Amino acid sequence: MCSVIRRVKPVQLAQAVTLRLRGNTEGSADNRRFRPGISAGIVPLLATSRSYCSRMALTEGLLFRQLFELETSTYTYLLADTETKEAILIDPVLETIDRDLKLIHELGLNLKVAVNTHCHADHITSTGLMKKRLVGLRSAISKFSGASADIHLSEGDKITFGRHYLTVRETPGHTDGCVALVSGDQSMAFTGDALLIRGCGRTDFQQGCPEKLYESIHQKIFTLPDQCLVYPAHDYLGQTASTVGEERKFNPRLTKSLEEFVKIMNNLNLPKPKKIDTSVPANLVCGVHEV
Repeated sequence: MCSVIRRVKPVQLAQAVTLRLRGNTEGSADNRRFRPGISAGIVPLLATSRSYCSRMALTEGLLFRQLFELETSTYTYLLADTETKEAILIDPVLETIDRDLKLIHELGLNLKVAVNTHCHADHITSTGLMKKRLVGLRSAISKFSGASADIHLSEGDKITFGRHYLTVRETPGHTDGCVALVSGDQSMAFTGDALLIRGCGRTDFQQGCPEKLYESIHQKIFTLPDQCLVYPAHDYLGQTASTVGEERKFNPRLTKSLEEFVKIMNNLNLPKPKKIDTSVPANLVCGVHEV
């Protein structure tokens, strides 16, 4: 189940966590009013009820928490083995490091790896600072990201924690160093900025390439089972999860032909992320730049 604080009723079925709201098309002109920091004078859609979210994992013995950072609408994911207490953290944000460490401590977890799905442009990762506060913690990122880390990931690598693991699938296109992380039973996929809910990551900076992104999503994500839950790195419309089957059928960009997709992506005309000039240099050195 998914329980969200502040008067939101628990969801009865695990897959019912998917909210069928209007499509998330990160960076699309017609939805720009919902994106924090994009249009001057526009008040961003606040989602304070998503500051702490949890749901029951489909996999037996797996603890799962979905956490939300409000300013950049970033999701951080905590997964742990309920027996061994070994844990991993996906896409942690510098501004929420105290919240994340507090939760890890409260749950009695041993955080083994903090992994970034790519070199982020909209926020600074907390992995560098977190390593200073947790003895033995290792950072991980794609070997194609150009970023420093303890572990450089490649296609097919497994990130293990207790009896569980996530498998790395390389998904370049938003950046060269994007990866999706898929649970061992293929019930969950953490897709970073490659595949969003009813949308996808932009392709106009940081080695972006619409042809690569289209191919990555169709070959590495859309080949997963229909019921596989999709957990993106961002959402700007209040959606928490989707499924591979839904995105394959309803994603307004990725149901198009390659030629149509490329035309859409090449004509978004978006402003650059407001934190890109500080976030990218910091994330290339594991987030410790001027921290």
